Amino acid sequence: MSRYQAMNNSNTHKIEPPCTLHITDEQAMMELGGQIACLLARGGVVLLHGNLGAGKTTLVRGLLRSLGFEGTVKSPTYTLVEPYHVAGRDIYHFDLYRLADPEELEYLGVRDYFRDDTLCLIEWPQQADGFLPKADLEVTLLHDGSARIAQLKTPHNH
Repeated sequence: MSRYQAMNNSNTHKIEPPCTLHITDEQAMMELGGQIACLLARGGVVLLHGNLGAGKTTLVRGLLRSLGFEGTVKSPTYTLVEPYHVAGRDIYHFDLYRLADPEELEYLGVRDYFRDDTLCLIEWPQQADGFLPKADLEVTLLHDGSARIAQLKTPHNH
């Protein structure tokens, strides 16, 4: 059985939002991250929704690994943003869980991160409602026993 029950057995099968995927394990979550890297090859804004432990950082790790990053990938819970330069791309991983006030993002110069050629991956985006640009992709991760359900949508198919 495929790790992605909604996808075929090939890891090169392209995801096409809107879609709902059954993610069976950590490796499948990382593979989904790689698919998202392919989907947004130039850049974009990805909002990552899900409870603690849903797999948001694992998905980001998979995206970075698929582009050749070999270092440690951890959630930037205390730093709010972790920058990566991988495969000629600037990628910013945000974790807004501990953001007390969305206006704090202005002090970080958050607008400077959101360029056409950067990929911004944002965990807990609801903490910054009104301060983030429009998403190119929204990913919602839901617990399903030991597995996860991944719902992907773009602004065009809300």
